[in-house]
Amino acid sequence: MTDSLTAEATGPAPSPKRDSIRIVFPIGMLGGGFPEETVARGIRLGADAIAVDGGSTDSGPSYLGAGVAKTPRGAAKRDLRVMLVAARAAGIPVVVTSAGTSGTDSGVDWLAGIAQEIADEESLTFRLATIRSELAQEQVLGALAAGRIRALEPAGPLDAATVERCSHIVGLMGHAPIADALDAGADLVIAGRASDTASVAALALRHGIAPGPAWHAAKTVECGSQCTTDPLGGGVMVEIDDDGFTVVPLDDTSAATPMTVAAHMLYENADPYRMREPAGILDTSAAVYTALDERTTRVEGSRFEAAEQPTIKLEGSAFAGYETMSLVGVRDPEILAHLDAWLARLDGELRRRAHAFLGLEPADYDLEVRAYGHNAVLGDLEPGGSVPREVGVLLRVRAADQATATALAKTANPVLLHLPLAGMTHLPSFAFATSPAEFERGAVYEFVLQHAIEVADERDLFRTEFQEVAPRG
Repeated sequence: MTDSLTAEATGPAPSPKRDSIRIVFPIGMLGGGFPEETVARGIRLGADAIAVDGGSTDSGPSYLGAGVAKTPRGAAKRDLRVMLVAARAAGIPVVVTSAGTSGTDSGVDWLAGIAQEIADEESLTFRLATIRSELAQEQVLGALAAGRIRALEPAGPLDAATVERCSHIVGLMGHAPIADALDAGADLVIAGRASDTASVAALALRHGIAPGPAWHAAKTVECGSQCTTDPLGGGVMVEIDDDGFTVVPLDDTSAATPMTVAAHMLYENADPYRMREPAGILDTSAAVYTALDERTTRVEGSRFEAAEQPTIKLEGSAFAGYETMSLVGVRDPEILAHLDAWLARLDGELRRRAHAFLGLEPADYDLEVRAYGHNAVLGDLEPGGSVPREVGVLLRVRAADQATATALAKTANPVLLHLPLAGMTHLPSFAFATSPAEFERGAVYEFVLQHAIEVADERDLFRTEFQEVAPRG
């Protein structure tokens, strides 16, 4: 039996006001793996809820473009099982956001299916809320025509053709849909794409806790133990009240210090003091970080500025072609001493061969060469330094079809194996990492939306359904 909260609904009545709430955040992403004791200890310390993020854009556009998860199914199931079994025994809710990595409808369904399997295997019953964040192209095109979409730096104005290219579009929900689901009695919330802070903020705000501490606490613990001295440790618990919040590591070998807690405002944030959410802006410029002891830190002074116009950030991924790659190791000292000149010659020779041997024009393909160990990460921003002892040269070729991409990579094979510098008196040899040297990556995607859509209410774009889950059979 399923019932829904419609887009027009204002949501259930808020939960009763509380003086504080304690939330366990065991790891930065579901499926990353954490000690079972993390959750068990948090519950012994009085946890009121468990929250975890299920995804991110960190790993690029392909997961959104293809609608598939980054994490192995077994790893996601293991983590969800640990949290869900412990939470049901303690009678507290679990919130998972950005299900299936990118928060598509298929990601929500994927994780909901796993939750049903856990219910079957562990004899659990619970009320499940699924919140969908995927948007139809028609929704976005309608908002575009109405002038309700604006670009976020560094993107330019959005056009209809870009929207129509997208294979999947999601909106990043804030706290309101999650809080509504919890207020309606959900024991497990599986949400589509959401801001990393939405789950913890929702758990606090639904009980009337001040938004400044709620949002700052949510930002601090969004990656679990990354706000501690051991980023790979056993998660954290945060206690939030109207005046501030306290971060407690759940691993005895780890500490949440004023420095590690304050530093997390720098993580994935353009401004070290201000962070935008659908409902407004978190301002931590007056925050004070105080060590309560060697392992815990208290934060006070955070403020939240409510937005006059709520907005929802859009993420869209579009098909960009088919890709083939080759990787070769270069150890020749003469070439390494003049590596930039050699790379320029390599690029020119590859493009000459694309036209001469395959009849390809520049518009028919994309070609990129990166030298790992030299300047592959920073490119022209790489500061000068010593000559590397070896580099790995990565060739990436993209074309409208796989056959063309692979043909061009094969044409590059002799050059990647033996290309000399101009004037070199010997023929160098390099070492391919694989045989065959070319490996086909298949369809690849690119992010094409960096825009926000204006909404009357931040719930408007999201759809919530409830289900009473029980063991089958």
